Amino acid sequence: MLYQSTRDPARKKYTSAEVIKMGLAPDGGLFVPESIPPLTPDMIDVLCRDDYPVRAAKVLSLYLTDYTCDELLADCTAAYSPESFPGGPAPLVSVHDNVYTLELWHGPTAAFKDMALQIMPRLLSRALVKTGETREALILVATSGDTGKAALEGYKDVDRVRIMVFYPVDGVSRVQKLQMATQTGSNVNVCAIKGNFDDAQTGVKKIFGDKDMAAALNDKGFILSSANSINWGRLAPQIVYYVSAYCDFLNRNVLKMGEPMDVCVPTGNFGNIFAAYLAKRMGLPIRRLICASNRNKILTDFFKTGTYDRNRAFHMTMSPSMDILISSNLERLLWVAAGEEKTAAWMKELSEKGSYTIDGDTLAAVTADFRGYYASEHWTAEEIASYFTCHGYLADTHTAVGLHAAEEYLDKKKNNDGTPLVVDSTASPYKFAADVLASLTKDIGLPKDPLDALDALSALTGTEIPYPLRGLREREVRFTSVIGADEMPAAVLAFCDK
Repeated sequence: MLYQSTRDPARKKYTSAEVIKMGLAPDGGLFVPESIPPLTPDMIDVLCRDDYPVRAAKVLSLYLTDYTCDELLADCTAAYSPESFPGGPAPLVSVHDNVYTLELWHGPTAAFKDMALQIMPRLLSRALVKTGETREALILVATSGDTGKAALEGYKDVDRVRIMVFYPVDGVSRVQKLQMATQTGSNVNVCAIKGNFDDAQTGVKKIFGDKDMAAALNDKGFILSSANSINWGRLAPQIVYYVSAYCDFLNRNVLKMGEPMDVCVPTGNFGNIFAAYLAKRMGLPIRRLICASNRNKILTDFFKTGTYDRNRAFHMTMSPSMDILISSNLERLLWVAAGEEKTAAWMKELSEKGSYTIDGDTLAAVTADFRGYYASEHWTAEEIASYFTCHGYLADTHTAVGLHAAEEYLDKKKNNDGTPLVVDSTASPYKFAADVLASLTKDIGLPKDPLDALDALSALTGTEIPYPLRGLREREVRFTSVIGADEMPAAVLAFCDK
């Protein structure tokens, strides 16, 4: 399996090890596979008898063909160990009727990013060897909250790798900020940015596209790479849990082979739902993909109108990991639907004007599979309270956005025919304990300290604080820097000199 850039009309090819090492294509595009491998009913039947690490190794082997099966199995077994995922890597939970949640947050940082970022560092380490790379890899990450901590945890003390994370200073929860600021490891650095997530993400992209910066880093013995979902090594492992969920349905006799499921994903950067789309294109029986957005709803508007316009007000919400106006992975969907020439032109428009409009044929192609819905702040809070009161299910602020979108989708009778609907549960409710608690109590008698909300939420709901979030208050704060987005390159070079 070889890969190309979403923007390259010459279609230069790269191996999977090369694209995992590079992260972003030289022309600024994203790497995509030259073809989508099939997933047959016979293959799914075999996967049903495997545990999650074996399922992961087998699915990844279809895309990462320059990695051996033994290498992938060893890495998946280590990544998805019971020590890292004591609740299981991706449990499928029945909530009510035909609605299920796929809980992806039982790993070491209590967020779905662990599902990819526990395996990705192992893939990168092998990629450095496979490509004959002699330099160290410098991982740059822009995060709206969860990716940063998950990447830091995955890459800490990994040989021949350093990692630097940038986050919006007022755009993450108190718990997320403390998780990053107290990160251990000799090869990590964390820096807050004055601005929002898009400012941080744009700053990272500029560094990747700066030839002078690349030369300076090369002189220092570093090559740039990424841990965001723009990196194929981050996105490919996300395909696995959709395949695994379908296998779990078959094992429980909820579905028979070939019967469809629907998938609803709360998403900002579009990587998690694009992974589900790839699973569908491979042959997994997914009927429809429901893209759930918060108040920023740029993706909801795109699927309705065909216009992507980031020239709009930016809203900070209780679901901060989705407070995004530049959904990078949408570029991959456009490439599948329209090819590299149109995609390159639209991305140029986005860079220069802040918006683009796709043609009618492309819009018809993408809306054949996708539906877009959004939840206001009011409805997000209402879903948290309703699902706990009516179904005994405690959802975080992002999962609640997905649940609201799922309910809106099911309100249309043609969609509510008993087909199982899987809603990605992307974070523990304790990562956003203050907002979850406020939603349940209507702001009455809340603790003033956000960290006290962890204990208060546990006492109110009778649920346990997950292991990664216990004792946050007692951990040493190591990183306190706050800089402007224009200072990011200098901060990166200074980190390389340490």
